[in-house]
Amino acid sequence: MSISYKDSGVNIEAGDETVDRIKPLVKSTHNKNVLSNIGLFGGFYDAKFPEFEHPILVASTDGVGTKLKIAFAMNKHSTIGECLVNHCTNDILCCGAKPLFFLDYFATGVLNPDVAVDVISGFVKSCKENNCALIGGETAEMPSMYHDGEYDISGTIIGIVDKKNIVNGSNIQKGDMLIGLKSSGLHTNGYSLARKVLFSKFKVDDYVDSLGETVGESLLKVHLSYLKGVLPLVESQLLTGISHITGGGIVGNTNRIVPKGLSLKIDWNSWKQLPIFDLIQEVGNVSTDEMRKAFNLGIGMILVANKNNVNSVFNAVKSYDPVFMGEIA
Repeated sequence: MSISYKDSGVNIEAGDETVDRIKPLVKSTHNKNVLSNIGLFGGFYDAKFPEFEHPILVASTDGVGTKLKIAFAMNKHSTIGECLVNHCTNDILCCGAKPLFFLDYFATGVLNPDVAVDVISGFVKSCKENNCALIGGETAEMPSMYHDGEYDISGTIIGIVDKKNIVNGSNIQKGDMLIGLKSSGLHTNGYSLARKVLFSKFKVDDYVDSLGETVGESLLKVHLSYLKGVLPLVESQLLTGISHITGGGIVGNTNRIVPKGLSLKIDWNSWKQLPIFDLIQEVGNVSTDEMRKAFNLGIGMILVANKNNVNSVFNAVKSYDPVFMGEIA
């Protein structure tokens, strides 16, 4: 008896169905710079940038960690792709760059076209919101590598910044102010600790009064993109530094851009911690120091600005509910 590829666990037909269903979604993110359609061995992007004096490409790759476990438990897959694109967008924004195009990787044990299309529709939604083209990706079916119903995703983003507008922290000076932009929740970091604590007491669909929603709904909130509000400040050269608060927390991430000889002076009482973090700390008896290392605590991005510019910056990002949270010492 002959054995087929399908017998080994790989369903070519399911892969073809997925590609056919996502083609119009992916194409909807394309602009005049995209010179290829989905299905080729690579994506073509026209690299003419006449509006830039000295264009610099900026690249970043990331995943969403064990936030995926929440999507699996809730059987909700349409927002996890948004989180990935927004996370990657924020990372290159910290360098002053705006996104050009995105590449995704979706891997699973047994390909379910409905789930794959849901995930990729999330990529598409955020790519369009961030004016970023989704020009390629990989869908891998690998039997026995993943538990039933589970998958993993990652993404690579390529962006661009004019060399004169690069933001890398080198211009940060003593007395510069820190402006925090509010997060929607955990964003995409700290989920291993959050799950260990919360699921020792709650189920994913348990409603918690202090949250005003279920535990799963709170944990699955979409990672915010700060591009639209922050990029104009970069282009106006009003910022000396930008920090995306991911794994490592506020201090760990912001110290990455602070020049040697300077330090952070943070007023931890300048904003109210989100209820989800209060719940984690209370249920798990997690120390304040550990909370600050693992989570963003309600601040998703920090802008560093000279005192002369700080009011202009603050007023420009009002939609992100900003707070003055400290200074450079």
